[in-house]
Amino acid sequence: MHIAWGPFLLALLVIVVVPGPDFVLVTRNAATGARWGWLAAAGSTCGLLVHATAATLGLSALVVAVPAALLVVKVIGVAYLAWMGFQILRKAGAAIGGEPAVEVPNSGRAVFLRGLLTDVLNPKVMLTFLTLLPQAMDPAADPVAQAALLSGVAVGGFTAWWLIVVPSVRWLAALLADPRRRKAFERCCGGALLAMATSIAVS
Repeated sequence: MHIAWGPFLLALLVIVVVPGPDFVLVTRNAATGARWGWLAAAGSTCGLLVHATAATLGLSALVVAVPAALLVVKVIGVAYLAWMGFQILRKAGAAIGGEPAVEVPNSGRAVFLRGLLTDVLNPKVMLTFLTLLPQAMDPAADPVAQAALLSGVAVGGFTAWWLIVVPSVRWLAALLADPRRRKAFERCCGGALLAMATSIAVS
């Protein structure tokens, strides 16, 4: 089995480090507290596992082959990201006595589910698995075994990235002790999610 590891790992590295909706969600929660950052990262990783499993079993390819199904996934994903973006902007804009109304999570399950849904409902994640994996596969070998192996490596790459990102956000939490900086950060996060929703909608 001759998998094209070089091109695959290089492309995966670029995909992992380029910020996406999951990165915004994880860093925003990690800035509130490491526990919340780990929960968001765990949810995001489980979302990747859903797409990895679907790609391995051929379900993602089936969705892409049916334009109506892909459109439904796309609309739901865009709506979810836009909703999250508006919610963050709304809370960042609310102020009491000059202090921004920062949302402190009170449910680990909610944070985890947001991370999960952010990746599950992102059609770009599904398409990444569908386009990246086949290009690295050996046409003469078992496609299911290769898809499972490459999907596992891809999920492992994202997991390693979160192990770097979440602890690194500690300095950001100290920086955001200033209410004005926190408010600006929240607005950047909300705006980034809206921009990503727009990017998916027009793609």
